[in-house]
Amino acid sequence: MLQRIQTIWMLLAAVSAGLTFKFAFYFGNMKVGLNGIAPLEVKAVPTLGAGSVSAGSGSILILLVTVIIMAGILINIFNFKVRKKQLWITIGLIFLSLLNILLYWWKSGVPPFESGNYSLGALFSLAIPVLLFMAARNIRRDEKLVKSADRLR
Repeated sequence: MLQRIQTIWMLLAAVSAGLTFKFAFYFGNMKVGLNGIAPLEVKAVPTLGAGSVSAGSGSILILLVTVIIMAGILINIFNFKVRKKQLWITIGLIFLSLLNILLYWWKSGVPPFESGNYSLGALFSLAIPVLLFMAARNIRRDEKLVKSADRLR
């Protein structure tokens, strides 16, 4: 039973990835017409409001990367018998989550925003690579533990 704390770290990362669908990464205002201002937020899920005014701004690429991260984490939890493969998949998911943060940052800087700020929901996106790093560190520790136990036999 070596599958220990890394499961908790990966589950927390999966929950954080799921919460990015609900909470906005960036919230701002966009100019509508001559004097109108409409609220706009960047989420993992692109949503459209009534008419031509968009209530949420996101992209299919952000949605796709977030779904791949969530699915990869949940599948990776069950790779506990092959720790080397689990470690490499976790490292790949770390780079994918950093790409996801870059996509969010790029999307929050595009011109429809007149003014705005990063939301507290951005912490969920930033927590994913940190939690995956903690999981990778514990997978590596378990691998070292198994190697030392094999040497003692």
